[in-house]
Amino acid sequence: MNNKNYTRAFAILVSVFFFWGFVAASNDILIPVFKEKLDLTQAQSQMIAFVFYVAYTVGSLLYLGASRIMGIDPIVKYGYGKGIAAGLGLSALGTLLFIPAANSASFPMLLGGLMVVGLGFSLQQTAANPLAIALGPANTGSQRLSLAGAINNVGTTVGPLLVSYAIFGPMTGSETERILDVSDVKLPYLALGALFLLFAFVFWNLKVETESAGANEASSSDKKALSYPQLWMGMIAIFVYVGVEVSTASNLPELMKQEVGLKTENIAPYISLFWASLMIGRWTSASGALGLNGFKREAMRLILPLAAFGLFLAVNSKMGHDVSSFYSYLSVVALLVIADFLSKGNPSRQLLLYSLLGIGALVYGMSASGMSSVMAFVSVGLFCSTLWPCIFTLAITGLGSQTSQGANLLVMMIMGGGFISVAQGLLASPDSLGIKNSYWVGVICFAYLAFYAWRVGKMFKEQGLEVSAVEGGGH
Repeated sequence: MNNKNYTRAFAILVSVFFFWGFVAASNDILIPVFKEKLDLTQAQSQMIAFVFYVAYTVGSLLYLGASRIMGIDPIVKYGYGKGIAAGLGLSALGTLLFIPAANSASFPMLLGGLMVVGLGFSLQQTAANPLAIALGPANTGSQRLSLAGAINNVGTTVGPLLVSYAIFGPMTGSETERILDVSDVKLPYLALGALFLLFAFVFWNLKVETESAGANEASSSDKKALSYPQLWMGMIAIFVYVGVEVSTASNLPELMKQEVGLKTENIAPYISLFWASLMIGRWTSASGALGLNGFKREAMRLILPLAAFGLFLAVNSKMGHDVSSFYSYLSVVALLVIADFLSKGNPSRQLLLYSLLGIGALVYGMSASGMSSVMAFVSVGLFCSTLWPCIFTLAITGLGSQTSQGANLLVMMIMGGGFISVAQGLLASPDSLGIKNSYWVGVICFAYLAFYAWRVGKMFKEQGLEVSAVEGGGH
């Protein structure tokens, strides 16, 4: 297969990475909408994040079970394209549940729809990540996955804005009270469902020949894989990383309401900035994946985060939001660039630095007040940005023949986004810690990540193991 065909196939493939980001970040708009309209507690509203992220684990387990029963890996047998198409079709069915859920303001039905969408995403992830790596030479596979991760972040940046626009309309600067109508929630998701079906048809008919299909054979001995401390400790790390990332964002709307009196229809730019912060961080780290050296590489380390921040400003401005108050955020971006430089691409060092900065942001946010507190919590997105590839790289280093089994186990731990969000929601109750102090949950998560970075880095050094540099990407 020639490079032109690879480019075409990859251009089609990145669409699903966009979908994952769009839906994941848009959930942070659904949470306050349903909480306000259905009078839910903060913990109950976090069930939106819970079912969506637990669906990844359920989907992975179902896929592994099906593989064992059939005695084959279905994606290897039928092809990556058909695997992605089946996942898109399943997700499209999930969006159909948004019609009765929105019309009847049924929270359980909404959760059911999100669960089905998440199950479809789980199947898509199973096929799309290895396909991104296989569409070309093996030595540039991580760079293609990094680029796909960048497209994912575009989805996380625009998703909250488009869903908020569909529900509340354009931001005109008028102080007129907008009437919250849950039935409007169905419109963006029905449009998304139509896109799922369209791309399912495209992927079903996609003919791809890969450099290395790499069948993902199931290991007959999970215990053998779990005997590696970097893996089982890494599974906990993935659980708490996705947890702190998702719970920080999903609890932000309630914090903004209580801290600065922001209305539900005005929170989208801040949610967008949180997820854009992940894009900024990943683009910064991805400068090392461009094959540049010396001055050119250092220049891209400055240009890429500015470009990502500029994209956030442009999209929000186009949607009618005043972005002038976000200019000062560049000072925090500068701090990230310095941390990226100090890490020198070493995953354990970068994980340690970013985790310590994450702790600092959360502690400052809990001690500060007003918009300073809000922006501190938003900046956590910057310090979560490259933790996925850092942890993933450290966790599978030295696994040898157990690498595929280890990767499957790590993906299952995405469920941490659901469990930790609910835990923080429970602690956010006025009868418990309250919304601001509930962010101590995130401090505990980052503390474990810092410990993991130190412990595994020390262990690898003692064993003489070399760890590949981080080049971005995300779940």
